[in-house]
Amino acid sequence: MKVHLRALGCRLNEAELETWTREFAAQGHSLCRTGEGADLVVVNTCAVTDEAVRKSRQLLRRIHRANPSARLVVSGCYVSLDPATPTTLPGVDLVVANQDKARLVEIVSERFDLPLMPSIAIESDAHLLLARGRQRAFIKVQDGCRYQCTFCIVTQARGPERSRPPGEIVAEINAYHREGIQEVVLTGVHLGGYGSESGSDISDLIRSVLKETAIPRIRLGSLEPWDLPDGFWSLFETPRLMPHLHLPLQSGSDSLLRRMARRCKSDEYRRLLQTGRSALPDLNVSTDIIVGFPGETDDEWCQTMEFVEECGFGQIHIFSFSPRAGTKAAGLPNPVPEPVKRERARALADLAQRLRGETLNRHIGQQFPVLIEGRLVGEGKHWPGYTPNFLRVELASATSEDLCNRILEVEIHGINENGTLAGFLPSPAGGR
Repeated sequence: MKVHLRALGCRLNEAELETWTREFAAQGHSLCRTGEGADLVVVNTCAVTDEAVRKSRQLLRRIHRANPSARLVVSGCYVSLDPATPTTLPGVDLVVANQDKARLVEIVSERFDLPLMPSIAIESDAHLLLARGRQRAFIKVQDGCRYQCTFCIVTQARGPERSRPPGEIVAEINAYHREGIQEVVLTGVHLGGYGSESGSDISDLIRSVLKETAIPRIRLGSLEPWDLPDGFWSLFETPRLMPHLHLPLQSGSDSLLRRMARRCKSDEYRRLLQTGRSALPDLNVSTDIIVGFPGETDDEWCQTMEFVEECGFGQIHIFSFSPRAGTKAAGLPNPVPEPVKRERARALADLAQRLRGETLNRHIGQQFPVLIEGRLVGEGKHWPGYTPNFLRVELASATSEDLCNRILEVEIHGINENGTLAGFLPSPAGGR
């Protein structure tokens, strides 16, 4: 059968999609890029906000309209929080809840009596990934979260914390590396909670991955700022661990952080950044900020803006608060008017753009190993990729070689109009 897989939302959904890709291929099914020619479509939905739920429903309707004869399977947080509603959407044949995701391919095969032809499943996992235009693999290492931030619905959707055995994770990474993948991203709902059920922690896992694999680049997904264990920064003495961290702040106001039930105060966050940047001069930190949380006063907003500027983030993901049914925050008093939220979001976006520009400027004149991830369509030969600290570079090179999926030393000479770093190969063959 021809199978098309789609994911909305977080990196964990992408990691699960990659697992299903491998399992469907192992059964002899072929993977296709679009849903129009597929016999089976699987959608991994998101429900982190009401807008994410709307987009999930919209995608399901669009897929069915484009290919009404395809069997449509739906999983993810949307269906786990509201299992009845998706079954009423046109074309949905099967719903698989989050707790059954690990068995999704097995459940689908049994439900639809899919033919098994493992003898022809000769494509490697990495080949399937590269065929989808991806040079990095997302590795799901844990699921679930034990915390109860007042704005978050994911805890309810994903359930209790569960960690994969380190040997299983190492084996998956080694399999990808053998087939040519150069970079993996360790990801989870509560990545810093890895090993909480067994007395282990995320540092233990990283040490195992560094010791038992040789893959050149290892990245970490989003980490809560209170989760970093003792000795965490020393792990980066190995250059294979990339110096970029996404540490969600949500607000720079301690009073607002308390209403959010966050476990890190602004001063603790400040000390964390100071320690990290002392250990890693090239550390790039990105974050999340919620704008217009219920009761957010002008003074609290000013505290956030001042703290964000002090932190000097390389990138900021801005979320305008919208009440999510089922969360404590949805019932909090004193909602912030929409015009005020829009004004604050615009001001934060302007600040984020300025801080990113300052981050990019600091890298001009330096050299970095860049993982090339493709070739841009258009005039000239420009190859996009990322520095170790996750800044996008567009490499200009006159070479006739295919540079995709190679790690190359690139010298940064400026900033492009689209906000990416401009680079060239520091050798006669590269040229500006």
